[in-house]
Amino acid sequence: MTPSNSKKPDLDWSQVRETNKLLSLSAIQVEDLLSESDVSINTLTQSFTAIVEHMQSVNNHLLALDSCEIRDEALICCSETSGKIQSAIMAFQFYDRMVQCLQHVTSNLTGLSALLESPEQLYNPEAWLKFQNQIRSRYTMESEKLMFDAIFQGKSVEEALAVKNTSQPDSTDNNIELF
Repeated sequence: MTPSNSKKPDLDWSQVRETNKLLSLSAIQVEDLLSESDVSINTLTQSFTAIVEHMQSVNNHLLALDSCEIRDEALICCSETSGKIQSAIMAFQFYDRMVQCLQHVTSNLTGLSALLESPEQLYNPEAWLKFQNQIRSRYTMESEKLMFDAIFQGKSVEEALAVKNTSQPDSTDNNIELF
């Protein structure tokens, strides 16, 4: 016998079970996307590592040559390329931050699903508080903590984002939030 669902509801139908299905679907979609993106990022990382090694080799070969206009222009080119590589590495740092945040989202959705699934915990404020404390304790980025605190202080999503945005340095400063 299959459980009741939205297409064929019966007396056993439950909005909690339907919510659980949607939470599980959301978690698996994020998890699957993260897994697929890891392949691309690993390829990019290997490519950039090879580029850095090749640029260093070219730079060393150029430095071994007698100084001339062409050599000096090539050295400038190597230097500019190194700057571009540094910019790409900063983009990878953003990707790492995004992955960490999405892993937290997946973990939170899975935990919420488990909480909703358990009748003993569903109506237990202590279980909800424990789960909320677990969520906050996993956060390593200050921006996540700020948004969490804002939401649990009763602020709207827009207000929580504003709190986060006003507390972060201007992104044009090339500052990276360490986590």
